[in-house]
Amino acid sequence: MALKWDGHTHTRYCYHGSDDESELYIDRAVELGFERYTLSEHPPLPIGWVEEESLFKELAMPEEELAHYMQYAERMKQKYEGQIEITAGLELDYLPGRADYTERIFHEWQHRLEDVVYSVHYLPGKGGGMQCVDFTPEYFREHILTYYGTMEKVVHTYYDHVEAAVEHAAQLPVRKRIGHINLIEKFATALPPIDGDLVRSRLERLIPLLARTGVGVDVNTAGMRVPTCGKPYVPEWMIAACRKEGIPCIYGSDAHKPEHVGTGWEWFEQLDSR
Repeated sequence: MALKWDGHTHTRYCYHGSDDESELYIDRAVELGFERYTLSEHPPLPIGWVEEESLFKELAMPEEELAHYMQYAERMKQKYEGQIEITAGLELDYLPGRADYTERIFHEWQHRLEDVVYSVHYLPGKGGGMQCVDFTPEYFREHILTYYGTMEKVVHTYYDHVEAAVEHAAQLPVRKRIGHINLIEKFATALPPIDGDLVRSRLERLIPLLARTGVGVDVNTAGMRVPTCGKPYVPEWMIAACRKEGIPCIYGSDAHKPEHVGTGWEWFEQLDSR
């Protein structure tokens, strides 16, 4: 087994997670024997990115807090030096039509960033605005499914955005991976069924793109904690296929609470023995 590394975690700067200090997360990682731990918080979003103001405030930190977060990450690096390697990162969003916003944030903090998880959380939806794909099943049905009409159309649009996100991530001169590529299945049991063959065909299309661009895969286990999903956001067959192509596959707990750290590590570890 290579380095024991949790490559996708959150902090008290996440407004839809826990306000616990990062020490509680990192102490848990040390206890579990992790050797590297990436802080990958959600950066700010453009004002009004989603129309519903209360939801917008939950999705990302205010612009003025980004500098505080980066300073916080630096303090954690120093505090845990010699115990565990802390890397400073962000979970950047693919923002259709606002790539300039994401690029500005990256270039502003490029000198501090060691890791980027590049994720798709938003699709065009109800009213023509951007809608969040992983808020609640009810929200998904009302704001996304009613807009597209069928889950097939939603799935195609989602993976079109994932492919575009990989292309954007490829341009960043930093270690990067595509976040939770099967996030579209978060509410699978609460929504109309998704065609598994369709999902597989879209994932198969991604593999040569990832190999060409050098973008890795966030092997995100958060879906294991979600009752309407119950599985990692990357299927085992895809991890095996990516490894054959030399595509980095990095475990990520996507921890939003200290007790989430290490979720599904045993599943990820045993993949190496197959």
